[in-house]
Amino acid sequence: MTKLTHFDESGGSKMVDVTEKEPTSRVAIAQAKVNMKPETLRLILDKKVAKGDVLEVARVAGIMAAKRTWELIPMCHPLNLTSVKIDYKNNGVNTIEIMAEARVVAQTGVEMEALTAVTVCALTIYDMCKAVDRAMVISDVHLIKKSGGKSGEFSFKS
Repeated sequence: MTKLTHFDESGGSKMVDVTEKEPTSRVAIAQAKVNMKPETLRLILDKKVAKGDVLEVARVAGIMAAKRTWELIPMCHPLNLTSVKIDYKNNGVNTIEIMAEARVVAQTGVEMEALTAVTVCALTIYDMCKAVDRAMVISDVHLIKKSGGKSGEFSFKS
């Protein structure tokens, strides 16, 4: 069993010490889905939601969230992100799939930043559309892929 790194020998919480680690190029890709009524998806795609362009506002919210992950998740290190990209796919019926890619050259990984980006992006979509569809469901938030650092490559296998 792998040792949990955010606890000391007595069980106290701690931030992992990355002082001696070499900075490396790191990339993480995360995904989330928002399921909704077909009419809601149509409003979003046609940019007819009263609050504005849902996907662009959500994209900006996700990027902003990635940059502030260290303020939201207690043991995350502040990172000088070099890139955050958010893209969307939809099935044309009732689902928006959100993909976020975060990049950094650092001593620690960028997975939490990618996960935070897709989660806040999904929450923003919900917030902007809740007046027309309170039954939206945010689901399937997970890490798709990560590279860099001592632990190397990871790819999600469903």
